[in-house]
Amino acid sequence: MLRSTASLSVDEALDELALYLKPPGQGIFSVSTGKRELLERTERYLGGPIPEWRAHLDALSQRPAVVLLGVPSDAGAGIMRGAAYGPMAIREGLGHAPVLDLGDVFTVPHFIDDAMLSDAQRWRSQDAMYPRAEPGYRRALPVSPIDLTARVFDLVQRVSPRVRIHLLGGDHTVSYGAMLGLFSRPGARNQDVGIVHFDAHTDLLEERLGVRFCFATWARYANDLIGRDRRLIQIGVRASAKDRSHWESVADVRQVWAPEARELAPGALAELVIGHLRGRGVRRVYISNDLDGTDAAWAAACGTPEPNGLSPPAVLTVIGAVSAAFEVIGADMVELAPGLSLSPEKSKISVETAVAYTQAQLRALGARGVGGVGGVG
Repeated sequence: MLRSTASLSVDEALDELALYLKPPGQGIFSVSTGKRELLERTERYLGGPIPEWRAHLDALSQRPAVVLLGVPSDAGAGIMRGAAYGPMAIREGLGHAPVLDLGDVFTVPHFIDDAMLSDAQRWRSQDAMYPRAEPGYRRALPVSPIDLTARVFDLVQRVSPRVRIHLLGGDHTVSYGAMLGLFSRPGARNQDVGIVHFDAHTDLLEERLGVRFCFATWARYANDLIGRDRRLIQIGVRASAKDRSHWESVADVRQVWAPEARELAPGALAELVIGHLRGRGVRRVYISNDLDGTDAAWAAACGTPEPNGLSPPAVLTVIGAVSAAFEVIGADMVELAPGLSLSPEKSKISVETAVAYTQAQLRALGARGVGGVGGVG
């Protein structure tokens, strides 16, 4: 069993982080095909040769306000894969790191969470991922995206307690790792926490084909972590086997389905969201942004694009208004799958949309000097 992060020194926490994190783009395992291309893309983004990553992570001890973290995993997707390449596409759209970039959680592309694995499989993967770790210690180390992301969040907060993490996915499953890292810590008080969730789907299933944690279930369990009480508000829903009244009563959430949202001016939609959260006593907010919440005209390159969704101006207005009304404590941008659109132009527009949302969310988290992308709207 791993030691509590509270018992670790800063150097010990950084040493453990260095086991899990790779430079941007290098969290995708590649032996031959695509390896050189990934390396070149990483070096372009970093502006030169890749530094020694443990030394790079020392910058976290300087207590930055906001950091980026990639989780290039799409193992939890159940329709189309490809979101593992979302983090690097967003970074390339940004051009360079606007805040300290911690790199990628190294992911085994076949895994979701450690509870799904036999001991024998977990041990084999630990041996492959952590060959230099002391054998007894190695047996406690996580190997799956959810468990790794949760531990990384814990360690980052140990080194820099007030830092705000912007996660780049990856399919929406990876957001649950962030939820665990933020809201399941001993003594966590989540009664004033709300989640603003842009999505075409509810992601509120108890399980999918017997799988407890995946892209279709993460919001249900995130809602449990914060204590429910309708402090999860979902915006843009339009693809569900059940109607709004079912989900609001069964899951104790608030939903603004896409037809209702589209009838409102962006400012009015933002006022609705803020008014609801204030009425529930919310003071702190996590923003979870699934690209498919946005209409497919701007978001074709994702696992499950849906027409008749939100417009970028509506999403950006809500993000800005939420950041003005509440303390934004974390955010994610997920489900961009840049290779899934057959049209290069539609893929380009999808990336631009995801980049614009990421920039807005970085500003909401408190990052300074983060610009905007033209042409989205």
